[in-house]
Amino acid sequence: MRHSTIDFEALRYLLAAAEAGALSRAAKLLGMETISLSKRIQRIEDELGLTIFERGHDGVRPTVGGEAILIHARRAVAELVSLLAAGQQVATGVVGRIRIGIRLPSVGEPIQGMLEAWRTEFPDVELLVSELSERDILTGIEDRRLDLALMTKHTLWPRAVSEPMYKERLLAALPKDHILARRRTLTWNHLRDDTLLVQGWDESQAAREFYSTFLGSGVRYATHAASKQSVLGLVAAGFGITLVTEAQTHVKVPNVVYRPILEKNALVEVALVWVPENEDAVVGRFIAFMRQLARTKKLV
Repeated sequence: MRHSTIDFEALRYLLAAAEAGALSRAAKLLGMETISLSKRIQRIEDELGLTIFERGHDGVRPTVGGEAILIHARRAVAELVSLLAAGQQVATGVVGRIRIGIRLPSVGEPIQGMLEAWRTEFPDVELLVSELSERDILTGIEDRRLDLALMTKHTLWPRAVSEPMYKERLLAALPKDHILARRRTLTWNHLRDDTLLVQGWDESQAAREFYSTFLGSGVRYATHAASKQSVLGLVAAGFGITLVTEAQTHVKVPNVVYRPILEKNALVEVALVWVPENEDAVVGRFIAFMRQLARTKKLV
């Protein structure tokens, strides 16, 4: 196929001439000389091999063949305008898709309110959430199957960039007939003699290591490669106790009760995590939005 000189500007010239009904009026609207516009349209007609406009003393009007050409020109211009608008939206991060990995369920406050605020502000951005282990989140971000993650601070890896989002209180989850369930509040000393059920996988024992910073050595752990919901099911069955965040207490499990831990360090910090080379416009906008929201609400 030979090279064509018909481009977006050429289509604009045709449409301007057709709408104005006169080359002089069209040229004025386009900010160019009438003779230049006439020559450009003539070149288009020569390339297409047909007369697009009939010229007369009273102006120009499309020929039958010209009408057919103008239909396609209008479509092409409209498509290109839409393409440019879509490109600008993607480039500025107002449309697109964000794939986010999480370790903690996105229920309860403050994360639920933060995500709701984002959805209200940017309804055309699709948010895809995957609940994964620390290792799967790491490999997902490194392999660009995930854009970013919401993770607890103690699970971060060296190459990751993070932004603190909020802190959550830790509570103890107990079988409802457990002796400690009679107490309204607990301390770390109350929990050290029980079997502590934790989530863990062969390549990641971050939860166990994190809990050890509170409880010290000598605690009996039972590690399960399972969801938090499954671990809470084991608590209900009497296999031990576990720790949960305040947001996780919104998930009601039969025969499980939650008790506050009255310790200053009974907190977990949640961070937004990504690697710099994965950050495109919409991801960057999400990070900036969440960062500002966390600071405005004084969550960290």
